[in-house]
Amino acid sequence: MSTSFIMGHVSLALVPASLWGVYVFGWRALLVLLVSIAASVLTEGILCRITSQENTVTDGSALLTGLLIGMNMPPAVPLFIPVVASFFAIFVVKWTFGGLGANWMNPALAGRVFVFMSWTGGMTTWTLPGKLGRIGALDTVTGPTPLGSLKTGLMNGIDGITGPLQLLAGEGVPVTYRDLFMGNIPGCIGEVSALLLLAGALYMLVRKIITWHIPLSYALSFALLVWVFGGNRYGLGLFHGDVLFHLLSGGFMLGALFMATDMATSPITNRGKLIYGVGCGFMTFLIRFFGSFPEGVSLAIIFMNIFVPLIDRLIKPTTFGVAKAGRKAKEEAR
Repeated sequence: MSTSFIMGHVSLALVPASLWGVYVFGWRALLVLLVSIAASVLTEGILCRITSQENTVTDGSALLTGLLIGMNMPPAVPLFIPVVASFFAIFVVKWTFGGLGANWMNPALAGRVFVFMSWTGGMTTWTLPGKLGRIGALDTVTGPTPLGSLKTGLMNGIDGITGPLQLLAGEGVPVTYRDLFMGNIPGCIGEVSALLLLAGALYMLVRKIITWHIPLSYALSFALLVWVFGGNRYGLGLFHGDVLFHLLSGGFMLGALFMATDMATSPITNRGKLIYGVGCGFMTFLIRFFGSFPEGVSLAIIFMNIFVPLIDRLIKPTTFGVAKAGRKAKEEAR
């Protein structure tokens, strides 16, 4: 597989979820996606020209980075924010460390976190989804995301509340599992539809772009922790957490399926990928349930990106023939 082949098919896998974001949030969402992609590709092209290096725009990596940044943006975000995020991702995170494959953390996630910390207000203004078939009908009406409403509701009190959906209903944000699965909720442009993100991930699995190790270990570890400890928030005790709500809400699906699986910033071996996925699940649970942010996927993945070199160093594949030669030497010694 060439770089352009991989980048092209990952971008293709993201198209359905991106188009859904445009469908429910309006043409403003499409503009954000196009601006993000243009800024990433333009930054890559300018850097190639300035440094007199081979033109890497055609390999599709900059386009994919821009697409992921756009998908991680609220529909109503000021347009300078995705531009800054794209520039930071390509120049600071990717090029400063040596270009494609040399960056130590996911460029798109780094760009998102950078602008989130810098312009939190613009990154937390959410658009309510329009009615199906009426693109842009409600693109100026704002409302909180399910996770944001949940965090606020927990701070206000949980008397008589037995779970997140009931709490959200009490906060005036009625949400169903179907809404979460289909993508009829406020959120970032490309993260709302769990169905289409799963379909894109299945496509990548069939094309052998990714393996099951990171997504499955990420999801299982996070789900297990939510199930065991999630009910404590509502006074229900252990083993009463709402796993489905937390798997379908926020940026979990986009992060677990498309961001954590980035080849350059994830472990090489299958055992290493399993350890990495479990670490992502643990950190996501820790931040989402005990941190000050309602979401924890971006920070969790970046945190685990730091440990990838250590994981690769500890989990080394056995060199072909070494184990067999070792056994032969022991037999001769006996």
